[in-house]
Amino acid sequence: MHRLTRRSASAIIRHTGGSRYTRNATAAAATYSDDSVAGHYTGSRWYSVLPSGRCNTVRSLTEVNLSKNGFFLGNRYESTAAASDASAAPPPPPAEKYEYQAEVSRLMDLIVNSLYSNKEVFLRELISNASDALDKLRFLAVTKPELLKDAADLDIRIHTDKDNGIVTITDTGIGMTQQELVDCLGTIAQSGTAKFLKAMKDSKDAGGDNNLIGQFGVGFYSSFLVADRVVVSTKSPNSNKQYVWEGEANASSYTIREETDPEKLIPRGTCLTLYLKNDDKGFAHPERIQRLVKNYSQFVSFPIYTWQEKGYTKEVEVDEDPAEASKDKQDETTEKKKTKTVVEKYWDWELTNETQPIWLRNPKEVQTEDYNEFYKRTFNEYLDPLASSHFTTEGEVEFRSILYVPAVSPQGKDDLVNPKTKNIRLHVKRVFISDDFDGELFPRYLSFVKGVVDSNDLPLNVSREILQESRIVRIMRKRLVRKAFDMILGISMSENRADYERFWDNFGKYLKLGCIEDRENHKRLAPLLRFFSSQSEDEMISLDEYVENMKPEQKDIYYIASDSVTSARNTPFLEKLLEKKLEVLYLVDPIDEIAVQNLKSYKEKNFIDISKEDLDLGDKNEEKEKMMKEEFGQTCDWIKKHLGDRVASVQISNRLSSSPCVLASAKFGWSANMERLMKSQTVGDTSSMEFMRGRRVFEINPDHPIIQNLNAAFISNPDDNDALRAIDLLYDAALVSSGFTPENPAQLGGKIYEMMGMALSGKWPAPTPTPTPEVHHSAPQPQTLETLEAEVVEPVEAGGQNK
Repeated sequence: MHRLTRRSASAIIRHTGGSRYTRNATAAAATYSDDSVAGHYTGSRWYSVLPSGRCNTVRSLTEVNLSKNGFFLGNRYESTAAASDASAAPPPPPAEKYEYQAEVSRLMDLIVNSLYSNKEVFLRELISNASDALDKLRFLAVTKPELLKDAADLDIRIHTDKDNGIVTITDTGIGMTQQELVDCLGTIAQSGTAKFLKAMKDSKDAGGDNNLIGQFGVGFYSSFLVADRVVVSTKSPNSNKQYVWEGEANASSYTIREETDPEKLIPRGTCLTLYLKNDDKGFAHPERIQRLVKNYSQFVSFPIYTWQEKGYTKEVEVDEDPAEASKDKQDETTEKKKTKTVVEKYWDWELTNETQPIWLRNPKEVQTEDYNEFYKRTFNEYLDPLASSHFTTEGEVEFRSILYVPAVSPQGKDDLVNPKTKNIRLHVKRVFISDDFDGELFPRYLSFVKGVVDSNDLPLNVSREILQESRIVRIMRKRLVRKAFDMILGISMSENRADYERFWDNFGKYLKLGCIEDRENHKRLAPLLRFFSSQSEDEMISLDEYVENMKPEQKDIYYIASDSVTSARNTPFLEKLLEKKLEVLYLVDPIDEIAVQNLKSYKEKNFIDISKEDLDLGDKNEEKEKMMKEEFGQTCDWIKKHLGDRVASVQISNRLSSSPCVLASAKFGWSANMERLMKSQTVGDTSSMEFMRGRRVFEINPDHPIIQNLNAAFISNPDDNDALRAIDLLYDAALVSSGFTPENPAQLGGKIYEMMGMALSGKWPAPTPTPTPEVHHSAPQPQTLETLEAEVVEPVEAGGQNK
């Protein structure tokens, strides 16, 4: 380690204003005990919560054995300093100035601005240091119980003053002597924890304590991420004096002085006070501190208390209106006094890290309900997981982990290409490090797996770059992936088949993506896949079940890619296979075909697309093929000549039984389903599509009447227009039935209408027309009038009757 020369040190002090470290202890004490900074330290305040729900005012701090600094409550301890009048206190000794043992201006800049990428980790680092101090004390107290005599409670307390931007972290750990302050805080990147572990390792009668966290030596300096000035007040049980370390950001020196203020004396431990920068005073809010503790230090083995505002409800009397009171007296009725419910606010310590690290327990002692409860609380879930796996790996890399398979897929996260998930929470010695990973711990196709990983071999300040280059992380990744597959395989082997069906509905696409991206794990992925088939259209089957159902002479696994089970069932490619009772997988999901093509084979059985050319079903008859070629060979050439470049060749098919023809894809080109999918891509490159589409083979069925009629047409009149139009219509129909899209649908419709007209013409006799009566308009015809008999009505006089 380089030391500064006296001239360099003087220049740095002049440059950084080293004189600001010579402030006297009286001013520092006045600043530290200001009522605006720590108003709860002096005078009366609300303290604790009584069983009855009421609060009492503490008149004297000694009544509850509470020291004046307010951090040590209950039956902890009292200040050992004798009470004396402040005016009669002796003047504090002058502070001594020390130089850092490194080129601080550059090294501190690296630590603050480069080593830590997130400011909020300062609290994680400081809590980890406090936890180490408590662990050291607990370890040493095994052989020296007198170290715990001043204060038996081992905990960490965090107090905040949001009005002045001050955060105070206090622990009752081992503390530091003056020389230890110089060694640990004055020497950059020297770890007191690492030195302690080395001493324990070298000791013949003591072993190392694996619970110690910080071994890198820069955790304390993360406080300068958010603070301009840091004050460390510490008391070691090995010393009868308490010392105060004080330093500022970007300074080349620091000061150490003895603490003489009775109100600030502590029996043991360390009190770290951060005076936050103006831009970072938001960290002094109690709610934010509590949230950071729960996020980063939830599983620290010592209790962490934060100073929080609380409240309780009580009934108070309400003054009555004088008019209503006089009315009540007049009525001479007796009523109870009116009351209302109010909320009384008070401040008190609250235990923040209530959840215990379940992964440190023996899996045999943990119940399923415990795993489910931990899962729901950690990942904010409301449903129990489908499966969980709790394991510990030892050997080259040691870590503990609990993995979960969620019950449902997260809504709104169907993007498999670049999922941004926070499902894996990485801890180092129970301290949360990060959950922002992009393939370092888990491949992205397993991004749905949630879990906690706790390692003792990674540094506490691990970053994305360290993860990417770490050999330890690569080993961890392999073991985590293996355990995840074992967990999913356990679901698939469950007696309740519905469990895996539920898993497959939610996460099947992720495993298919794994077939494309992870060749190393094909053997683990393939047994987990599920497909519909020609013999199981209602229930998906595994590849193992397909292999078990294969015919003895069957050598390959057959599949057809389509957009639905219905279209796959009706494709002409299936005809001969169904006759032979050969099972065919239906790949109806867009990603299925690519996944199967990347697998290539399963249990030494190759995957064969039945829509590709040169399909071999193992029943070739060379004599029959030779006869067919002699009979229909020229007809095939005639059809190829007419279709031209639309097809690569015309061949006699061995896969058709009832259809006249089919269009097969090239062996190494896109299938009809893949061509349809690529056309649907909005950013597809049409120039590459023409290349990848490849050639199409027009296969004809010589046993079909249409092909036999065309063969006769070729022999009799190859230039017949009706025969040529029939070839065009046959090709367009084969496009549709084979899954391709016609190039001109309107023209295809016109051909169909024309053929329908020809087929229907004269098939049924035309109905006899009904004769229409002739109408002449030359002269109007005379109309015959009907003679009506008149009725005789006798007259009636007004007001009289008939006579």
